[in-house]
Amino acid sequence: MPAIALSTATSGIDAYLVHVEVDTDRQLPSFTVVGLPDNAVRESRERVMAAIRNSGYQWPRRRVTVNLAPADVRKAGSAFDLPIAVGILVASGQLQTPLLPDFVLLGELSLDGSLRPVHGVLSMATDMGACGIYSMIVPQANAPEAAVANGPVVYPASSLVDAVEILKGSVRIPPCEICEKALFGKRSTLGDFSDVRGQEHAKRALEIAAAGAHNILMVGPPGSGKTMLARRLPTILADLSLGEALETTKIYSVAGLLAPGAAVIAERPFRAPHHTVSDDIVHYEVGLGSFFYLEFRFLL
Repeated sequence: MPAIALSTATSGIDAYLVHVEVDTDRQLPSFTVVGLPDNAVRESRERVMAAIRNSGYQWPRRRVTVNLAPADVRKAGSAFDLPIAVGILVASGQLQTPLLPDFVLLGELSLDGSLRPVHGVLSMATDMGACGIYSMIVPQANAPEAAVANGPVVYPASSLVDAVEILKGSVRIPPCEICEKALFGKRSTLGDFSDVRGQEHAKRALEIAAAGAHNILMVGPPGSGKTMLARRLPTILADLSLGEALETTKIYSVAGLLAPGAAVIAERPFRAPHHTVSDDIVHYEVGLGSFFYLEFRFLL
């Protein structure tokens, strides 16, 4: 009987459920992944094989076939390493657990069996809660962002052995919990608007733009303080709501820009591309929420 482990992948900033089906057949040893995998998924063979052996388990001397369903959607990334490894252990008889259908498994395996963080976990946790999935096993570094989604119960694992023990139910690893008040209580790293001395006309213009969500154009020679003022604008904007913070964090998480161990983007983002990105105009963008952006156009 094939073993079926649940995982998930992202399409844009949304996630969808992936069934990782693993079958072992008494033929010449081989390893095949089907279901439109990309190169990172195809290369999982070497990572999974080494991780299983270095974790104290045996690699089956059989033909191993892995199917990622739905098979008509391309699968990308290394998050399927953990469900593939667990599926192989179940299909080969080394792991017996009735809890496997209740968990979504995510994580990239190192050669020594430890789990590395992956991208897009917040989106995955949010959408899996809507799909009726109640439990997830994720790498330790991804646990805070998965827990902040208030979706499935998130169990952090630092290795393949930890994930197996959670599925067996023999080790009670407590689920990860996040205090929302602590997340939004941190001081901004962009400076503060009150730090600015002088520049009264510019500060007044920024205050009006921030209050009414208007565009603003600042013109001046290099060193006149345009970037300095724009960088401090988020500190006079209203704080992010939880919904806005989660939507912003989804983008950072999928793009791989979320800091390791971070749970959520708690302050409005500021983007300052280098002045050489355009021959004419530099754009400074400050996030105003889910659908609005305050855009600065500085003529060079």
